[in-house]
Amino acid sequence: MAQWITTKRNQEAMSQMNAWINASPLASPGAISSSTSFCLPSSSNALAATTGSGSYVCSGGAAGNMSYANSGGSNASDTADPNWQATKATVLERNAAMFNNELMSDVKFIVGGDFDTVQTIPAHKYILATGSSVFYAMFYGGLAENKQEIKVPDVEPTAFLTLLRYLYCDEIQLEPDNILATLYAAKKYIVPHLARACVNYLEVKLTAKNACLLLSQSRLFEEPELMQRCWEVIDAQAEMAIKSEDFVDIDLKTFESILWRETLNCKEIHLFEAALNWAQNCCQKMGIDQTAQNMRKVLGQALHLIRIPTMTLDEFANGVAQTGILTSQETIDMFLHFTAKSKPSLNFPIKPRAGLKTQVCHRFQSCAYRSNQWRYRGRCDSIQFSVDKRIFIVGFGLYGSSTGAATYNVKIELKRLGRTLAENDTKFFSDGSSNTFHVFFENPIQIEPECYYTASVILDGIELSFFGQEGMSEVCMGNVTFQFQCSSESTNGTGVQGGQIPELIFYGPTAITSMNSPPNSMCASPVGEMDGCIGIGNKSNRNSSELSGNCDDILSGGGGGGSGGDAAEGTTSTN
Repeated sequence: MAQWITTKRNQEAMSQMNAWINASPLASPGAISSSTSFCLPSSSNALAATTGSGSYVCSGGAAGNMSYANSGGSNASDTADPNWQATKATVLERNAAMFNNELMSDVKFIVGGDFDTVQTIPAHKYILATGSSVFYAMFYGGLAENKQEIKVPDVEPTAFLTLLRYLYCDEIQLEPDNILATLYAAKKYIVPHLARACVNYLEVKLTAKNACLLLSQSRLFEEPELMQRCWEVIDAQAEMAIKSEDFVDIDLKTFESILWRETLNCKEIHLFEAALNWAQNCCQKMGIDQTAQNMRKVLGQALHLIRIPTMTLDEFANGVAQTGILTSQETIDMFLHFTAKSKPSLNFPIKPRAGLKTQVCHRFQSCAYRSNQWRYRGRCDSIQFSVDKRIFIVGFGLYGSSTGAATYNVKIELKRLGRTLAENDTKFFSDGSSNTFHVFFENPIQIEPECYYTASVILDGIELSFFGQEGMSEVCMGNVTFQFQCSSESTNGTGVQGGQIPELIFYGPTAITSMNSPPNSMCASPVGEMDGCIGIGNKSNRNSSELSGNCDDILSGGGGGGSGGDAAEGTTSTN
């Protein structure tokens, strides 16, 4: 779980987050006091694995182009010439020459005491104070201290140099292995433009694999826009997100908020399995046996956020009931719920999650059929599209037979820049009407704005089918605008004006609704306040640490709930 870190654990946690990200909006640039450390998961190796080694460089604090750069090194050689000022044409060039330079420096920072690497970095108070209100207060405020050396143990040296480079050179250099540390430094010293660039960098590489861990970080960094982006990914690709390697490393509060989520697009049995994995990892970190009783204790009240009654009988009997997490009485009551006419009271929500509602983009204004078209001989129908907001493609709507009922073999595929993102070989039944027939991918595919993607389909079946006509190159669906253009991969005649693939089925941006908002104090009665629960009372004896603490707190009284298995009979707080 998350830990408050001022040791090299911080460094380990950084590397896990930093192993994901590769290439910037800031909500509130709130300051972090110089004595504050930030909270990161204790295991580490996720962000660097999927990012590459490039750095993001931009000048003027605005979004820029990707390039490769070295963010370290002293600038002493730039001022070795006694007449070096004459070689620098602008104020920016002269300031840049002072970056990480002993010449005329009036303060030194001892940076990274909590990390393996400690570095002494020279600086100039005037330049720092003009770029940061925190530095101004430190050097020129009413309580300023005239120290020649200032210790900054909680910031990584590379991140501190990135901060100073921005203040001296008006240049932002972000790299995968220091992005979170740089965001922390930008927040701590209230440098909002640098923080904005860090957040945008994170958003660009947001995927289902890192969304849960980034969600926990965006909450700790007070970045609501990044949090919302994370929720959009988690909602649409919930199964992929909770099965990601680093889901088990999220903090308890983030874990609870995910289980609370009404719009998760995921089976409840998968949530239960993910919760067990999370609890097992927590037990391992605490050095305790991964028994059902200990995992029940670790899960605490979070267990009651899983909507077990909405599973199938088979999922419960061959899954949940076999784990020993539930007490004998809970297991009996659950079987009675599934099979008996008279249902017992349950300590779990019985209302299924609403999930996400699919939307459909129709690109044709009408359809038709003729005796000599539309035919299929294993050739490809394809169209390119782009959107102005991030969405998730779920599948395509296709035309079927115009000569009566028929079954089609179909292969659907989604590509970007020639690379296949998803495909599915399946069948669909056409009833002979002009209706469209929906074919889905196994998992939703994230679509980034302002990029063209290629939707393709190969059908095999009755040769003649309906086809679309009066196609539109631009279609607005809700708050998402689609742009269409012809694809060079289309060998069967489909284009913007007519042909196949009349519909794109998608999840749009998740609306911020009250149904996804847990109560202000989740510890009061997290299940009892949920719509559709039976028999849950108010557990006013619980405190906030129970649901927002970390692994190390749970068994010492910070977290809680009942214990699992027969040995725990009578100890669960579910009355």
